Amino acid sequence: MNKNEILNKVDKLMIMYKNGELGGEVMPEDANPHFEKESLENYLYFTLPMSLNYQRNSYTLWENALKTYEDSETRFVFNPKICLEKSFEEVQYALTKYKVALQKQKQTEIWLSLCNTFIELFDGDIRNLFNILDNNVDKIRNFIQKDNKKKFPYLSGTKICNYWLYVIYQYTDKRYKDVENLTVAPDTHVCKATHKLGLITDEEFNSSNVQQIVIDKWQELLKDTKYKPIDIHTPLWLWSRNGFKEVR
Repeated sequence: MNKNEILNKVDKLMIMYKNGELGGEVMPEDANPHFEKESLENYLYFTLPMSLNYQRNSYTLWENALKTYEDSETRFVFNPKICLEKSFEEVQYALTKYKVALQKQKQTEIWLSLCNTFIELFDGDIRNLFNILDNNVDKIRNFIQKDNKKKFPYLSGTKICNYWLYVIYQYTDKRYKDVENLTVAPDTHVCKATHKLGLITDEEFNSSNVQQIVIDKWQELLKDTKYKPIDIHTPLWLWSRNGFKEVR
């Protein structure tokens, strides 16, 4: 399939998405306490659970995160300073009570490691990360994925880092200077949809490097078009998740 044919299908997918034909009236992250968009609490809420979003149902994760916040006994996990004052067992209990953490040892360690990073580098305020790096997507990604990878366990991954930046863009007041560099988040659904459209081959789809291939292909395809990669992420995700409804 050539570029124009794929872009034609993208146009149709976007129309289907805007008409509600792909679903998506409620997205996973809509399960949230509805903080003020610019608040620190809001940024932390959409950051910490993201680090545990690995091979699991996103709707369930965020529903469980909301239950954890709404319970006065477990709410403290969303405050890095308080987390680090508690014992490991207290944090572990709070994260597993509503199954935000499924791997109770490893995922508690990931959560606490991020809390420590936020305190150490940003005085507990993750918003400082964006401000220090000029709200520049490329600078933020390099800082997390290359310069300080070990300080951002799992959040530094190819899929999650991009998706986290996308969620921050959607659910907070953050606006990036170079939003066109915000890529699709190449999770299973986005990779499957990319393959279904013919943008990647069978061989590329089955490659161990498929995530980066998908990112690169969308960046290349949408260059100098009316779309940015961020625009197509959710339609692709919904199209795959709901069984590839016929594009017409």
